[in-house]
Amino acid sequence: MTEAPLGERELEVMAALWRLGSGTVNEVRDAVGDPLAYTTILTILRNLETKRFVRREEEGRAHRYFPLVAQQSAQRNALSRVLHSFFGGSPKALLAQLVHDEELSAEELQELARSLAAVDAETSNEVAGRSTPAKATRRGAGPSKRGAA
Repeated sequence: MTEAPLGERELEVMAALWRLGSGTVNEVRDAVGDPLAYTTILTILRNLETKRFVRREEEGRAHRYFPLVAQQSAQRNALSRVLHSFFGGSPKALLAQLVHDEELSAEELQELARSLAAVDAETSNEVAGRSTPAKATRRGAGPSKRGAA
């Protein structure tokens, strides 16, 4: 897998591929929100292929592109870059900024507090040498309603 950062347009194309599962240039072009030229989408897909984020297979006269990187993995890498680049590696500072900027409801704040308590309990169990299934469940969970970027 690659650590190369994705540009904004590359992220848009990857988001379309993750939604579609796979796609031809025209299918991806239709799925991307902005009206971009066929050649623009093709260039982005070729760049993503070079970076090893996608692979392609021939499909008649066209090529079908498939994501090679799971969306969750890309999310983790991007979040890590933001955390270290803008918040000095402090998850507390990142979380405080998110809570401040997103104007969370009381219910969402309570849900966040429960999630943090569960992580704290899980970490305590891991430190004590006990394993819990919560980590696998949390890692496999999709983004919350605010998780969509």
